[in-house]
Amino acid sequence: MENIKSLITEQQNQRSSQIDRKTTTEILETINEEDHLVPIKIKEEIPQIALVVNEIVKSINSGGRLIYVGAGTSGRIGKLDASECPPTYGTPPHLVQGIIAGGDQAVFQAVEGAEDSEELGALDMDQKDISEQDIVIGITASGRAPYVIGALKEARKRGAKTVSFTCNAKAKLHEYGDLHISIEVGPEVISGSTRMKAGTAQKLVLNMLTTAAMIKLGKVYDNLMVDVQPLNKKLIDRAQHIIAIATGCSKEEAQRLFKESGERPKLAIVMHHCQIDVQTAESLLQKESGSVHKAIRAYDNNMTMYKGGS
Repeated sequence: MENIKSLITEQQNQRSSQIDRKTTTEILETINEEDHLVPIKIKEEIPQIALVVNEIVKSINSGGRLIYVGAGTSGRIGKLDASECPPTYGTPPHLVQGIIAGGDQAVFQAVEGAEDSEELGALDMDQKDISEQDIVIGITASGRAPYVIGALKEARKRGAKTVSFTCNAKAKLHEYGDLHISIEVGPEVISGSTRMKAGTAQKLVLNMLTTAAMIKLGKVYDNLMVDVQPLNKKLIDRAQHIIAIATGCSKEEAQRLFKESGERPKLAIVMHHCQIDVQTAESLLQKESGSVHKAIRAYDNNMTMYKGGS
């Protein structure tokens, strides 16, 4: 392992020097100024992030899964992003998963030594039965966590597409990624506290990865999350509101469509636009891989051809 002093994520930030002597407002301003650097650095990596999104879509379309693997803050952020996909986009829980060194208990309490074992990372890939259909994204700020390295090594052996995601361009982890994302946000306000800028960068990028992938997988119509799962009153209201916005119908009509569609906004929108029953709408969406836009376009094109032929 390289000397920790050589890692940019561990170096001392001169812009936050003597922060312990600043006023509360000055401390907050320093943190805020450093946080402003994060989206700028992410923008520089958008071409690489786009390549990863396309591979995620390819894996899922082939029956594979998106697996995040991380340790500490990186692992927690991966599990958070994965956990948000089912309620937001209606994905089955197995489709996007987050794995953290030390297991689920490490989400709430540090598990000493868990990230120091390549063997444990490889074992977790074995237990998940990683295959060539899957895409595995290893996340670590420094790019040196043995657990994540071991996981990517094993995933690559099993034929999965691998992605190394770090905040250090010269990271060792990049040796085991087919694709690389490096967001070099520089030294932290508090030296080595990578839950700050590095963690923010990771959260933003994972948001981008899953959001862009779900859009391309037909989980979004216009800019509406039409596969939202109505699991509570707030989400039921949101689903009905989405139907009303997408169709231009009244609140009462949206409620009726919501009920008739089996509480599935995508079906409700297609039913309303095409003036068809739920079974026909379901068949149409299935043919168009779940895309509302493509389903409506296909229906409209067919109706145009029918009218032209008559």
